[in-house]
Amino acid sequence: MSDHVIEDLIADSVRVLDRHSGSDDPRVRDRIGALYGFESGFDCSFTRFRVMDILLRRGYAYRFPVNRHPDHAERPAHFDALTEFTGLRAFDEDAPDFDGYESWLEDGYVQPPFLYCEAGTTLWRRMVARGELHGSDAAPLRRTPLIDVVREVAVAAEKERDHELIGLWYAFGCEALLGGPAGCPYDIEELAEMDAVRDLRAVVRRTDALTVALRSPYACPVEFAEEPDLEAWWWRL
Repeated sequence: MSDHVIEDLIADSVRVLDRHSGSDDPRVRDRIGALYGFESGFDCSFTRFRVMDILLRRGYAYRFPVNRHPDHAERPAHFDALTEFTGLRAFDEDAPDFDGYESWLEDGYVQPPFLYCEAGTTLWRRMVARGELHGSDAAPLRRTPLIDVVREVAVAAEKERDHELIGLWYAFGCEALLGGPAGCPYDIEELAEMDAVRDLRAVVRRTDALTVALRSPYACPVEFAEEPDLEAWWWRL
């Protein structure tokens, strides 16, 4: 079953970032990439089309006629036969290097009559190499820490009095928002000095969004956290 809470969270965050960022701010593209990277860690459906107008305008997704696909000339019948939404990456489950379906967006997708690709993917790189994309559209995504993105979402959401969105993000805690494969690499003193953390916590205090965070299904009890001291500090505003 799809995780609708996460799907809604990401779509709402994309919208609020778009509304409160300059029309030519290149950082929005990178922040959207970080949001979808976070979403990929959950069991979510494909929901890009909820905000596709934003993704196209911000240069995160690109749309072409299907016949502009680099392989169309070699396989026109294959592409012309596509009549519904289709991910284009082919998988061989019997291959020794098969590692699941997480990369299914790498070769783009078709929603007739259009072909789509997303910045940083294999198809995007092929379209750049062919000269279909250039300038800022040909620039790779810049790595953006999730905590920085969440800070920007919270600041924008405060302007809209969307305390729910702020609280839902804060509920994930410092391990999820600042951690990596080996857990959160910072101690309390380091967290307390981070601008993004300080700004986010200030927004949560001003909006009383902690009450929202506490009832979130993603609010991990401190006693179950891998770093209980860090999480205890996180919940003490």
